[in-house]
Amino acid sequence: MLVRKTILPNGIRVVTEKMPGFHSVSTGIWVNVGSRDEESHERGVTHFVEHMLFKGTATRSALDIAKALDAVGGFANAFTSKENLCIHAKVMETHLNLVVDVLTDIFLNSLFADEEIERERQVVVQEINMIEDSPEDLVHILFQQDFWKDHPLGVPIYGTEESVRALSRSKILDFLGRRFAPEVVLVAAAGNVDHDAFVDLVAPHLETLNHNRRPPKRSAPQVVSHRTVVPKDLEQVHICLGFPACSQSDPRRFACHVLNVVLGNSMSSRLFQEVRENRGLAYAIYSFVNSHEDTGLMGVYAAVAPEDVDETLAVITAEMDSVRRDAITDAELAAAKDYLKGSMYLNAESTDSRMNRLAKNEFVFGRHVPLEEVEEAIDRVTADEVQAWFDEQYRPENTALTLLGPVSKNGAADVALA
Repeated sequence: MLVRKTILPNGIRVVTEKMPGFHSVSTGIWVNVGSRDEESHERGVTHFVEHMLFKGTATRSALDIAKALDAVGGFANAFTSKENLCIHAKVMETHLNLVVDVLTDIFLNSLFADEEIERERQVVVQEINMIEDSPEDLVHILFQQDFWKDHPLGVPIYGTEESVRALSRSKILDFLGRRFAPEVVLVAAAGNVDHDAFVDLVAPHLETLNHNRRPPKRSAPQVVSHRTVVPKDLEQVHICLGFPACSQSDPRRFACHVLNVVLGNSMSSRLFQEVRENRGLAYAIYSFVNSHEDTGLMGVYAAVAPEDVDETLAVITAEMDSVRRDAITDAELAAAKDYLKGSMYLNAESTDSRMNRLAKNEFVFGRHVPLEEVEEAIDRVTADEVQAWFDEQYRPENTALTLLGPVSKNGAADVALA
């Protein structure tokens, strides 16, 4: 088999995919913990940990870590999402020993030195401030804060400036001790990798991890329908409109993603053609799906001139009403399926993408999900299923809207969505 899994004695999973003909290997240490798993007094701590993992261990300084990977032409990075933290690297297969040694070292032995925490705190605060200067990113964050109000999923991944400034070394170490248990840790590798040899490399390091605390279960959020206007001195009004959608494991997720392509996630989509090409209302217009373990949202983003907000919202809601009223056409259905399958297989030619698939499928489904299985599920979607799913999900009472930019709070949030 090209995909294999081994569970170490302490519960850490090791999953690999052999990709014949490749000379590189992408490796990642994943933790099934993200910003939604934080307590109110520690917002942003997972993202802060991600930053700190590269700031030095007992045997390597931050510069040593960077030089070790640069010296072999490798690429290393990390990310935090609402449900995962991952540190990962890509190198030639001849340097796999080195990358495993470096990644396991920073994962297990990072010092979290006080002086480095203070230095990195300023970096993260600047990152937070940078988001304030990016209205497209900011409107999505503001939308989710109200959409999943009073739930950790609605809180920004990086926390707030206030919460980041309140993080101490003891808070960080307490969080790691409570959350980073072996059962939520996974190591994934894809490329020119032999599974047994890879397990032999990883096991001596990670078998030492033995946090006994069982992480608490996640709770699903309640959706809060809202109409929010955030005045800001900008050239455009940034619109984010959304409603509940599929979770990562929802059997109807394929109908959801087909609809997303038809509605606004491609250049030939209904919204792109009507809002941008036919009316010239926006340069940026697209639909999106954000899926999580137990919930999700589907939405539309657009950036328009202040005087075009009403018309743009009217067009968006008209297109949505059209999908609820009439099934998408056979041509749209076929094109959307080809788009999804093409994107999936093109992404699969990357070792990074394959490594990501391994980890996410293991966390969500507990197994490898072959591309062919996904392709068959996409092919089974019918236009009637797409319409039925959308009719169930898209309703005025569970639809939310956020406007960011030069717009008055009086009356603007009551446009459309009636």
